[in-house]
Amino acid sequence: MVNGKGRKALRNHQAMNNKPSKLETSQPRDQVEPLVDRLGRVHTALRLSVTDRCNIRCFYCMPTEEVRFKPRGELLTFEELERMVQVAASLGITKVRLTGGEPLVRTGLATLVRKIVAVPGITEVALTTNGLLLAEQAEQLKAAGLGRINVSLDTLDQTTFQRITRRQGLDRVLQGIFAARQAGFAHIRLNTVAVRGQTEKDIVPLAHFAREHDLDLRFIEFMPLNATGHWEKSDVLTGAEIRTQLEAKFGALIPVDRLDSSQPAIDYRFTDDLNNHQSDPGDVNSDDTIPQDKGGTDRRDRGLGQIGFINSVSQPFCESCNRLRITSLGQLKNCLFSSVEWDARKLLRGGASQVKLQQLIRDCVAAKEPSHGIGSEQFNKPKMAMYEIGG
Repeated sequence: MVNGKGRKALRNHQAMNNKPSKLETSQPRDQVEPLVDRLGRVHTALRLSVTDRCNIRCFYCMPTEEVRFKPRGELLTFEELERMVQVAASLGITKVRLTGGEPLVRTGLATLVRKIVAVPGITEVALTTNGLLLAEQAEQLKAAGLGRINVSLDTLDQTTFQRITRRQGLDRVLQGIFAARQAGFAHIRLNTVAVRGQTEKDIVPLAHFAREHDLDLRFIEFMPLNATGHWEKSDVLTGAEIRTQLEAKFGALIPVDRLDSSQPAIDYRFTDDLNNHQSDPGDVNSDDTIPQDKGGTDRRDRGLGQIGFINSVSQPFCESCNRLRITSLGQLKNCLFSSVEWDARKLLRGGASQVKLQQLIRDCVAAKEPSHGIGSEQFNKPKMAMYEIGG
């Protein structure tokens, strides 16, 4: 059942595009009903995990040792991943982000990027990586059509990096960032997981680094998806606390106009940095506001690069979530924290028709809960860690 809000969203979408509501296999993509859940959320973004393997062991994502990766034959092939993107695009998905594990450890990833970029209806293909292999692959990824890159970077300190990742390699990550810029990537974002008692001292140095190199920087609240299960709400260093620390160093944040009222964010800019920050003129409106990606989840600040807060725990943005996920094993998930999966791999390897795959995706969207419920008595922590799901 779709509630009143969902029905209204469907009517508005159909009226705007003069589209029939009944799905037919012969219908062009622009005449298929959008992926709307019972709360009226229209889904246009897909997170596609290509592997559960990773070459580091971040404590908030993976166990230290004895990680049991799935046999390679259980992972979706490039052809199967491509087909799932084709089916999702036929239902209104326009953006795909490749994740892992660490996606760059999957051999020939640029080939998959090229396949997905060519899918009709897909307007953007992005990648989230830890950056260790980025220097070697940046040029071929750019040539394949990859649009955006997010690099996980929690610190600029070698000792802290090794403590968080349980591996060495900070220099390689930085080399990867600079290689991506050299290859022509204009949109590079740094993802920083904020953990109380561990990353406070890294906030200001990372902000300076983002400003110096004209990078986006996003602080992500520590979520209960670590492999060890030792997560407490008291471990969460909130976006509000980080903002306070930044303001104490750089001055007040001033709100700017929101370009998309559906965004779960309030935009800001640093008043003392506007004159010095060198930005891409195409990124800024005539009134100096910041454009945002529809369905994004960050509270973005102007200045010091572009700084945002993903406050998944302290300020959940579930009411505007537009994402679906497919794990590397071909399991559909409608939320990072969902304990229910829809088995696409079984259908793919059983020769299922496009209609059956479309229906599987619709069933997954229809079952989406109002929120993840972190912090509530009803919250049940998933048994899977982040590397198994896909970031």
